Amino acid sequence: MTGMHDRPSLDQSEPGTPGAVVIRFPARAPAPPAIDRDAEAEAQARLRRALAALDAALAEQREAVASWRDAIGGLQASMTNLGSSVQTYRARLDSLAVQVAGVHHQAAWLEEWADQVLGSQPGPT
Repeated sequence: MTGMHDRPSLDQSEPGTPGAVVIRFPARAPAPPAIDRDAEAEAQARLRRALAALDAALAEQREAVASWRDAIGGLQASMTNLGSSVQTYRARLDSLAVQVAGVHHQAAWLEEWADQVLGSQPGPT
């Protein structure tokens, strides 16, 4: 609805000002506060220090992660070596078990033979 009622009236006079026409405009928004250059410079300096500290922390973290990866690699190599040693130890135990079984069989045979030899001889009278 655009009509004559939307525009300020030019023929009305403000009370106390004969013949003057006052056109009312909307009020301006308040101006932003003045920028304190010292505070802004200090804020920029704090931001630069914070970014430098963040960069240093990230560099330390990269070093720590690299060290951790090296340690994990060393652990993996140690575990591989340990696995090989356990397999070797198990193979030696298996071999020893075969040898012990052979000696046990031989001992049982000698015991049986000794019982036969002693059984065939006459005892003391």
